[in-house]
Amino acid sequence: MKLFKSLLVAPATLGLLAPMTATANELNLQDVSGYSSSEEVQNISEFSPELAVTNSRVDGLEARMNDYEAGSFSTTTSASFSADFVVGAVDGAAAEAVTFDYQYGMNLSTSFTGEDSLALTIETGNGGNTASSSALDMNGMSDAMTLDGITYTFPLGDKTTIMVGDSTDVSALYSTACVYGAFTDLLSNCGSGTAAGLGGGSDFTASPNSSSSATIAAAYDFGNGFTFAGGLSGSGGDSDGLFTKESKDVFGVQAAYSTDSYGVSVSYASTDTTSTTESTFWGLNGYYTFDGSGLPSISVGYESEDPESTATEEGYFVGLSWAEVGPGSVNIGMSSNENYTSTQTETFTYEASYTYPINDGMTITPGAFIKEMDGSDDQTGVIVKTSFSF
Repeated sequence: MKLFKSLLVAPATLGLLAPMTATANELNLQDVSGYSSSEEVQNISEFSPELAVTNSRVDGLEARMNDYEAGSFSTTTSASFSADFVVGAVDGAAAEAVTFDYQYGMNLSTSFTGEDSLALTIETGNGGNTASSSALDMNGMSDAMTLDGITYTFPLGDKTTIMVGDSTDVSALYSTACVYGAFTDLLSNCGSGTAAGLGGGSDFTASPNSSSSATIAAAYDFGNGFTFAGGLSGSGGDSDGLFTKESKDVFGVQAAYSTDSYGVSVSYASTDTTSTTESTFWGLNGYYTFDGSGLPSISVGYESEDPESTATEEGYFVGLSWAEVGPGSVNIGMSSNENYTSTQTETFTYEASYTYPINDGMTITPGAFIKEMDGSDDQTGVIVKTSFSF
């Protein structure tokens, strides 16, 4: 923006200075220097018209530059930036070599009333093609900047918040009862990845970049720790429209209660899949923080999935978090790799990580995980993640 402004101001400045130079050339400097001190007061008046013209031009230039500065950027607009570097290897994966991946994101937000927010997220990265980046679900955008979501959030009264947008999650306003600091993407779901982490309608279609996609959600705060939230999202082709029989729609609600030491949430979701069948999900999450130093907080999660054409499936999660271990924090957890029927063989992922800050804007997290594989060797990953925020 500063460079763009300079390019605008520079021609205007040169245009104003050119007449000033001509005026200066018209003055006979030798004559000026020849005046004696006794004649200075009398003769300097001869140059008053030229000096007045010069001063007025300088004042005009300053006023124009002030106009450029005043209108250059909204005072209600803020921006934040983040980047992650990941170095790691996964034994048992198709490619076991040590790899390096990155992701970068920009979050821009503008308020028009002081209480609302128009926000958008722009992201890029080169992940997704390696076992390490896949385990952490890093951005696989082939180094291309992509608009990952745009939303408008505003209050309705004192207790209700409304959100509308594109490429955003129905669960964006949820208050899921989980305090676990996950390392891998799987455990970040806290055991209820769909019920309590419901995405947008485009997440359940074969064409996630559909030209017709929208999400609307709302949250109500009862006070005293009680909240209720829900929303719906639709995605369809140009001819299918939104929230029709042909479109792929999702719907979800959540009730939650939380305090400083414990919390619980119950979530429900209904989704359309790419085969036009429906599935319903129930999720239960809770956490408890023990009093006393050295004791961890515990987070648990459970999800029940009821597909339209198959048997009910279930999944589990448990995680322990120590908030203060030396300069950082420790997280240890396990989760079923997906939801399973009673006749299927369950497999799990186990992880451990240690997160410590280098300074206010830089954090390093070394971690390891073991992913059980049904019918093949387990995968063991060792990864170091460096995060920057500014």
